[in-house]
Amino acid sequence: MLIRRLAITAALAFAAPASAHHSFAMFDMQKTVTISGTIAEFKWTNPHAWMHVDIAGSDGKVATWAIEMTSPNNLVHGGWRRSSLKPGDKVSVDIHPLRNGKNGGSLVQVTLPDGTKLKNA
Repeated sequence: MLIRRLAITAALAFAAPASAHHSFAMFDMQKTVTISGTIAEFKWTNPHAWMHVDIAGSDGKVATWAIEMTSPNNLVHGGWRRSSLKPGDKVSVDIHPLRNGKNGGSLVQVTLPDGTKLKNA
């Protein structure tokens, strides 16, 4: 009985982290779109970092796009820092857009104001 309980506990412990990670099926990974705008917010958080980019439409209205990134740990290995993006920075962002057509996507790379390109490591 004790061995069975230990086996169940071990199985649950290993299953929990896997169930917490989500799929990237919501993004059209076969399509890349470039958007240009201003950084509204940069969230250096786990499990995924996020950037919010304000983009002015042809009608003059501003739409905020939510761009999902990989984890801060992975980003650091790709040359990123917590201070890589600041509100007000003008950027060009390549993304895999959301399949549902809403304003968002998965980061491919961002081009910073000085021309530096940082990829989603």
